Amino acid sequence: MADETSGTVASGIRGIWSRAEEALGLNRPMVPVVRLHGTISPEQKPGRINMENASPVLEKAFKMKRAKAVAIVINSPGGSAVQSRLVSNRIRQLADKYRKRALIFIEDVAASGGYFIAVGGDEIIADPSSIVGSIGVIYAGFGFEEAIAKIGVKRRVHTAGKNKSMLDPFVPEKKSDVERLKMFENDIHQIFIDHIKLHRGKKLAASDDELFTGEWWTAIRGLDLGLVDALGDMHSELQKRFGEDVVLKPIKAKRALFAMPRIGLSGGSFSQNIGADLIGAVEERALWSRFGL
Repeated sequence: MADETSGTVASGIRGIWSRAEEALGLNRPMVPVVRLHGTISPEQKPGRINMENASPVLEKAFKMKRAKAVAIVINSPGGSAVQSRLVSNRIRQLADKYRKRALIFIEDVAASGGYFIAVGGDEIIADPSSIVGSIGVIYAGFGFEEAIAKIGVKRRVHTAGKNKSMLDPFVPEKKSDVERLKMFENDIHQIFIDHIKLHRGKKLAASDDELFTGEWWTAIRGLDLGLVDALGDMHSELQKRFGEDVVLKPIKAKRALFAMPRIGLSGGSFSQNIGADLIGAVEERALWSRFGL
């Protein structure tokens, strides 16, 4: 009798647990989703992608034992070469460590640094109209020497080291500075190329002269070039792979309880910070607008 009672209780507990699992979705396949949206920059501001804010979210996603894979959605026009490489490498390290596939989904654009990050995954799936590529390095600035001459302002700069004021926007551009800059850009470009070849390898289906010019393409053309593995969207692709009842679990960064105001705390004056913010906003807008976004 005791055995029968014990068996009935155990069966009842299993039934309750099974219903609880079903209600909570615990018996359904689950894929965590990490969204990397914005320009790539070491700045800790909304709309920025960098190692500091991406790494904890990525690690949380990959550590989930129930995860069938990790979906990483990228929407970025590029930015810092260093941060791009760090985040891309972190994706690869975590995927290898936890033995989970990193499925990269490109939305509007994964260009330049955005594409740099994307190749760290196992597969790249993009919307047919997504923009991919732009595998190159760019430096952009302004020349104000004529403007300050018109208003009667003289630039006074004192340095130790003859190249310390390289590319000063308030003096005429020097040929030697441009040559030095090109050397710097070529070094970074080669790092970018090597990273793509390491992770895409034989998937690349075009010559270096076609792939690495800084040109960008729609994902349809990117598929032919070997820059992406498939065309599609995240929901459809994950349902196809893991079933229609797959649970997509968004993983977001923790928000600080108290946030200190940035203006006036960076060592500059109020007007300097406002000026820096305006220039930063213009540069960010220019990155997105290159792709019609």
